[in-house]
Amino acid sequence: MTMVLHGHHPVVTHRPGPSRRTLSLVLASAAAVLLAGCWFVIQRHNERPPWAEDIAYEAGYLQGNRVRKYDPTGQETKKLLAGGCESLRAAGWGGRKATYDPGLWVNGCLDGAAGHKPLRQGLFR
Repeated sequence: MTMVLHGHHPVVTHRPGPSRRTLSLVLASAAAVLLAGCWFVIQRHNERPPWAEDIAYEAGYLQGNRVRKYDPTGQETKKLLAGGCESLRAAGWGGRKATYDPGLWVNGCLDGAAGHKPLRQGLFR
Protein backbone atom coordinates (compact mmCIF):
# COMPACT_ATOMS: atom_id res chain seq x y z
CA MET A 1 0.00 0.00 0.00
CA THR A 2 1.48 3.35 -0.98
CA MET A 3 0.49 6.70 0.30
CA VAL A 4 -0.09 9.48 -2.16
CA LEU A 5 -0.10 13.05 -0.98
CA HIS A 6 -2.17 15.39 -3.10
CA GLY A 7 -0.33 18.39 -4.48
CA HIS A 8 3.18 16.94 -4.04
CA HIS A 9 5.60 15.71 -6.62
CA PRO A 10 6.07 12.01 -6.97
CA VAL A 11 9.01 10.40 -5.16
CA VAL A 12 12.05 10.15 -7.41
CA THR A 13 14.68 7.50 -6.87
CA HIS A 14 18.32 8.23 -7.56
CA ARG A 15 20.60 6.07 -9.62
CA PRO A 16 22.60 3.76 -7.41
CA GLY A 17 26.33 4.43 -7.12
CA PRO A 18 29.07 1.85 -7.33
CA SER A 19 28.46 -1.33 -5.43
CA ARG A 20 30.06 -1.77 -2.03
CA ARG A 21 32.34 -4.42 -3.46
CA THR A 22 33.61 -2.13 -6.20
CA LEU A 23 34.04 0.75 -3.79
CA SER A 24 35.98 -1.37 -1.31
CA LEU A 25 38.24 -2.73 -4.09
CA VAL A 26 39.03 0.78 -5.30
CA LEU A 27 39.79 1.99 -1.77
CA ALA A 28 41.98 -1.06 -1.06
CA SER A 29 43.87 -0.52 -4.34
CA ALA A 30 44.43 3.16 -3.55
CA ALA A 31 45.70 2.29 -0.07
CA ALA A 32 48.07 -0.32 -1.52
CA VAL A 33 49.48 2.18 -4.03
CA LEU A 34 49.90 4.80 -1.28
CA LEU A 35 51.70 2.34 0.99
CA ALA A 36 53.97 1.21 -1.86
CA GLY A 37 54.83 4.84 -2.62
CA CYS A 38 55.64 5.54 1.02
CA TRP A 39 57.78 2.40 1.21
CA PHE A 40 59.69 3.48 -1.91
CA VAL A 41 60.38 6.96 -0.54
CA ILE A 42 61.54 5.54 2.80
CA GLN A 43 63.82 3.02 1.08
CA ARG A 44 65.28 5.63 -1.25
CA HIS A 45 65.94 8.39 1.29
CA ASN A 46 66.01 6.46 4.60
CA GLU A 47 66.93 8.99 7.31
CA ARG A 48 67.87 11.77 4.87
CA PRO A 49 65.03 13.91 3.52
CA PRO A 50 64.92 14.59 -0.24
CA TRP A 51 65.61 18.31 0.26
CA ALA A 52 68.48 17.79 2.72
CA GLU A 53 70.80 20.31 1.02
CA ASP A 54 68.28 23.11 1.49
CA ILE A 55 67.78 22.13 5.13
CA ALA A 56 71.53 22.12 5.80
CA TYR A 57 72.05 25.57 4.25
CA GLU A 58 69.05 27.13 6.00
CA ALA A 59 70.01 25.67 9.39
CA GLY A 60 73.51 27.12 9.07
CA TYR A 61 72.09 30.43 7.89
CA LEU A 62 69.79 30.64 10.90
CA GLN A 63 72.64 29.83 13.28
CA GLY A 64 74.87 32.55 11.84
CA ASN A 65 72.02 35.04 11.68
CA ARG A 66 71.07 34.44 15.33
CA VAL A 67 74.63 34.98 16.48
CA ARG A 68 74.88 38.20 14.45
CA LYS A 69 71.57 39.59 15.75
CA TYR A 70 72.14 38.77 19.41
CA ASP A 71 75.80 39.79 19.57
CA PRO A 72 75.92 43.25 21.16
CA THR A 73 79.67 43.77 20.73
CA GLY A 74 80.20 42.09 17.36
CA GLN A 75 83.01 39.90 18.68
CA GLU A 76 81.14 36.61 18.24
CA THR A 77 80.22 37.54 14.67
CA LYS A 78 83.86 38.27 13.88
CA LYS A 79 84.80 34.87 15.32
CA LEU A 80 82.23 33.15 13.11
CA LEU A 81 83.52 34.89 10.00
CA ALA A 82 87.11 34.00 10.91
CA GLY A 83 86.49 30.25 10.94
CA GLY A 84 84.03 29.91 13.77
CA CYS A 85 81.37 28.33 11.60
CA GLU A 86 83.69 25.44 10.75
CA SER A 87 84.55 25.08 14.44
CA LEU A 88 80.87 25.01 15.42
CA ARG A 89 80.13 22.32 12.85
CA ALA A 90 83.16 20.26 13.87
CA ALA A 91 82.14 20.51 17.53
CA GLY A 92 78.67 19.21 16.68
CA TRP A 93 76.80 22.46 17.33
CA GLY A 94 75.20 22.26 13.90
CA GLY A 95 73.17 19.27 14.99
CA ARG A 96 71.73 16.65 12.71
CA LYS A 97 70.90 19.14 9.98
CA ALA A 98 74.58 19.98 9.55
CA THR A 99 75.33 16.32 8.82
CA TYR A 100 73.17 16.40 5.67
CA ASP A 101 75.73 18.56 3.90
CA PRO A 102 78.42 20.06 6.18
CA GLY A 103 79.82 22.35 3.50
CA LEU A 104 76.46 23.95 2.79
CA TRP A 105 75.80 24.32 6.51
CA VAL A 106 79.07 26.27 6.87
CA ASN A 107 78.22 28.39 3.80
CA GLY A 108 74.82 29.20 5.29
CA CYS A 109 76.41 30.05 8.64
CA LEU A 110 78.86 32.41 6.95
CA ASP A 111 76.08 34.07 4.93
CA GLY A 112 73.96 34.54 8.06
CA ALA A 113 76.86 35.90 10.10
CA ALA A 114 77.81 38.32 7.32
CA GLY A 115 74.22 39.56 7.01
CA HIS A 116 73.83 38.42 3.39
CA LYS A 117 70.51 37.38 1.96
CA PRO A 118 70.04 33.62 1.91
CA LEU A 119 71.02 32.25 -1.48
CA ARG A 120 69.14 28.99 -1.57
CA GLN A 121 65.56 29.87 -0.70
CA GLY A 122 62.35 29.98 -2.65
CA LEU A 123 60.92 27.98 -5.49
CA PHE A 124 62.90 29.70 -8.21
CA ARG A 125 66.59 30.05 -7.40
